[in-house]
Amino acid sequence: MCTAACFKDKDCYFGRNLDYEFSYGEQIVVTPRNFEYGFRYTDEPSYKYAIIGMAHVSDGYPLYYDAMNEKGLGMAGLNFVGNAYFNPVVENKTNVCSFEFIPWILCQCKTVEEAIHLINEMNLCDTPFSASFPPASLHYMISDSNKTITVEIMKDGVHIYDNPVGVLTNNPPFDKQMFNLNNYMYLSTKQPENTFSKDVNLSTYSRGMGALGLPGDLSSASRFVRVAFTNMNVTKGLNEQENVSQFFHILGSVEQQKGLCEVAEGKYEYTIYTSCCNLNKGIYYYSTYHGHTIKAVDMHKVDLDNRDLTCYPMIDEEVFFEQN
Repeated sequence: MCTAACFKDKDCYFGRNLDYEFSYGEQIVVTPRNFEYGFRYTDEPSYKYAIIGMAHVSDGYPLYYDAMNEKGLGMAGLNFVGNAYFNPVVENKTNVCSFEFIPWILCQCKTVEEAIHLINEMNLCDTPFSASFPPASLHYMISDSNKTITVEIMKDGVHIYDNPVGVLTNNPPFDKQMFNLNNYMYLSTKQPENTFSKDVNLSTYSRGMGALGLPGDLSSASRFVRVAFTNMNVTKGLNEQENVSQFFHILGSVEQQKGLCEVAEGKYEYTIYTSCCNLNKGIYYYSTYHGHTIKAVDMHKVDLDNRDLTCYPMIDEEVFFEQN
């Protein structure tokens, strides 16, 4: 289970929590413009944009979880088990394997609108990457500085939704998640007034009572409500450091701690990492469960005209500053 968000100020910040019970050995990976993807059913585009993001590299291929390109477009895939449906290969269509979807979009598109055009022309197919990596059941959030969308490929077709809250979690489908927000329209950052009855003398006894009823459990529906309320109401920062810090606090509102979500005997889902992409500057920030210090990888400090991947191991250890 995971949570993605898009937070906008002067720059646009895009990222996610990856919640799972184990790591595949993720790395921060820069894919340069001249990398040969070897798409299974389509030709290599004549020109490709460079990409940076979190990926598992298998046989030299970056299997991206979330990423952005040099033009400021971000994309993330989140679990959508039971609802995601990828088709067999269809003749006379642009067939793109599900594991190719993120690089297929990001290597070609500068904006969300360009991504929508490609998605409407393609068939996202169910060809596995390998016997060890079958197709993952995912839906997707795509953002640029002007627009955020959710993309869900289901048995009844492709659904592309405007995403006004800049949030995605897991099940149920996005339209139901948005409808569920109607149940929380009373939430407020302000102190509540007594509308219970004019004949009963009621008053607030604590700060923060305007958010009474904001769900705090770990379910995907509750995480959607919580991070949507947080994302829509937090203050903007004065500089890059403050905005990046604020973004990590937004996703920190739904961080999963080890021991609270048991998925099998003795196995627990937890937030393995949190990412934050500055889509305008091409900087990929991240923190991990065991390493809360924010790390940064700048894609523009890498030769983007190269042919080979540049990989940075995920630093997953805590740093303590001894002040005395």
